[in-house]
Amino acid sequence: MPACGCGTRRGLDIFAVVRKFGSMKPSAISRSLDCAIFAATNSAGSEEIPKLLPPREEIPLSFWDQYGVWVVVLAIFLLVVGGVAIWFLSRPKPPVPVPPEIRARQELETLRSQPENGAVLSRVSQVLRNYTNSAFGLGTGELTTTEFCGAMAAHEQVGPELAQAIAEFLRRCDERKFAPSGPGPALGAVARAFELINVAEVRRAQLREAAMAQAAGQTAPYAPGVSGNAAR
Repeated sequence: MPACGCGTRRGLDIFAVVRKFGSMKPSAISRSLDCAIFAATNSAGSEEIPKLLPPREEIPLSFWDQYGVWVVVLAIFLLVVGGVAIWFLSRPKPPVPVPPEIRARQELETLRSQPENGAVLSRVSQVLRNYTNSAFGLGTGELTTTEFCGAMAAHEQVGPELAQAIAEFLRRCDERKFAPSGPGPALGAVARAFELINVAEVRRAQLREAAMAQAAGQTAPYAPGVSGNAAR
């Protein structure tokens, strides 16, 4: 604060001021009045610097400040794992392979109660042919009955007795389907097809036993024929 030479008294002596500044210039009078008013209206106590408040404690970090990144990473990880789990559970499952004998018996069972007409005979023949292809691995495609019977006869695993029994049954079904005369007595095609499948399963069991014995180094005679009522 610039020195103004007008003292620091709280009160002002109006007459002393007038006498003092009577011979001064107006600008000097104005400055002196300002200093006198300031000194009178401001006490010495008001010029003291107020005490500072004690420093506040450090604001702790929030949960998101500390763990926000980890929460985001964990959320992304769970989303990825959940997406993979949903895809794995909802993907189409591969079909379970059905053994040829079970599939053939199921198809024949649906034909048991139907009248034995040409359509049923065709279906029974087709079921038996498909079973023979799958059970013995013939690998034949669309063949006539004569061609199919020749392929069975040339296949060693089928065996001559079973091949002859199946061939005879297929020929009888064809004769009944294409016979010019009226329908004769029923062949019992569904029941006969069941019998031939049972005989074929016995033949397959013999082949498995022979293969196991050969793999074990044992001497087991190969099963050339088929036991049972294949020939009929």
